[in-house]
Amino acid sequence: MNAVALGLDRTVIELKMYSREKEAVFFSFLFPILMLALFSVIFGDSMEAGGAQMSAAEYFLPGMISAGVLLTSFQTMAMSVAAERDDGTLKRLRSTPMPPVSYFLGKVGLVVVTALAQQVVLLVVARFAFGVDLPDTAGRWITFAWVFGLGAFAGTVLGTAYSSLASARTVGAVVVAPMLLLQFISGVYFAFTDIPSWLQQVASIFPLKWIAQGMRSVFFPDVMASMEMGGAWEHGRTALVLVVWAVAGLILCVLTFRWFKRGTT
Repeated sequence: MNAVALGLDRTVIELKMYSREKEAVFFSFLFPILMLALFSVIFGDSMEAGGAQMSAAEYFLPGMISAGVLLTSFQTMAMSVAAERDDGTLKRLRSTPMPPVSYFLGKVGLVVVTALAQQVVLLVVARFAFGVDLPDTAGRWITFAWVFGLGAFAGTVLGTAYSSLASARTVGAVVVAPMLLLQFISGVYFAFTDIPSWLQQVASIFPLKWIAQGMRSVFFPDVMASMEMGGAWEHGRTALVLVVWAVAGLILCVLTFRWFKRGTT
C-alpha cells in the first residue's frame, strides 16, 4: 500500500510537470481535437462511405480517438522518460527510498488521466460542436472501453521501452516521425480502403491500425464493416493483436529499461 500511495503522489507530480510542458500538451493532448475540428470544417457535413451518409466529424472521429490514445501513451512516455533519464531525474529517483514501482505507477496514472481527459473533451467537442451522435448501446461502450484500455496499456509499455533508443535531444524526431507515418497508413487521416494493399499489410503489424478498427466498430454503423480488410470488425483479432503488443512491450521494458544515461553510472 505504501508503494501504491507513493504512486498516487507521483501521479499528481507527473500531472503538474506535464501541464507545464506546453509542446507536449499540444501535440499529445490537443492535436487530435484540433485535427477533428479542421477536418470537419474542410470536408463539411456530407460524406458517403461504405453505403452510409455521414458528416466529416462522424467519419474522422474514430481515427482521432485512436491517434489520441497512442499520442497520450506511447509518445508521452517515450519523450518524458528519455528526458528524465538524460537530465538525471531517474538517477536521483533511483537513489531515493521510493520503490521503483511507484515511479511507473505515477507514469501510468499520468497516461490514464490525460488519455481519459482527452477522450472526454474530444467526444464533447464532437457531440456539441459538430452534432456527432454517440453510441447508444452498452455493447459499443464496452468495446470502446477495452479497445481504449488495451491500446493505452500497449502504448505505455511500448513508449517506455522505446525511450531507451534515443537521447532527450533526438527523441522528438525518433518518436514523432514514425507516429506520423503510422497515422497516415492506419486509417486515421484516410479511408483504410484507399491505402495500397501492401501498406495495409504493413499497418496491420502495428497496434494503431487495430485501435482505429476497434474504434470504427464503436462509432460506425455495422454496414461499414465490409470496408475492413477482413470484411468484419474482427474484435477477437483486435484484442489478440493488442494483447500481444502489450505483452511484448512489457517484456521489452524489463529487458531494456535503464535508470542511468548511457556512459554514466
